[in-house]
Amino acid sequence: MQFFAQGLSLLPLVALISSVSGVPLIEERAATTCGSTYYTATQVNQAAQKACTYYKAGSAPGGYPHTYNNYEGFSFTVSGPYLEFPMLASGSVYTGGKSGGAVVSGRQGIAWLTFEAKGSPGPDRVIINTSCKLGGAITHTGASGNSFVGCSGTS
Repeated sequence: MQFFAQGLSLLPLVALISSVSGVPLIEERAATTCGSTYYTATQVNQAAQKACTYYKAGSAPGGYPHTYNNYEGFSFTVSGPYLEFPMLASGSVYTGGKSGGAVVSGRQGIAWLTFEAKGSPGPDRVIINTSCKLGGAITHTGASGNSFVGCSGTS
């Protein structure tokens, strides 16, 4: 009983931390398989959280997240409007590309060359709505043209 009372005393602190952090909270979602690529629940949720963070900040690295019109007619667990955001088979969270540089030497001397390589978003997407609620996961793998099919758990 004492543990229960102590746990209740922490609830206001948890609520305060959540509201102060400014980071929207995404409802946790289960793992999924897109084509032959398995994503853990953590990977799905991290992609959804990053999509929400970018959306709320008004940014779209690499063009994501962007509007998803649901032309395929999926029955997502939340209502739209929807946004799509890449899930990467590597397990990394999509950032739109990586910056880098290289030392280049030539007749004129040595110079530092900077570049930004745009990473491919791959075929798999997490779907959130504009209230940052997670709706499902879809993939281009196995679909014709530029359309999508549902990953496991999305139909």
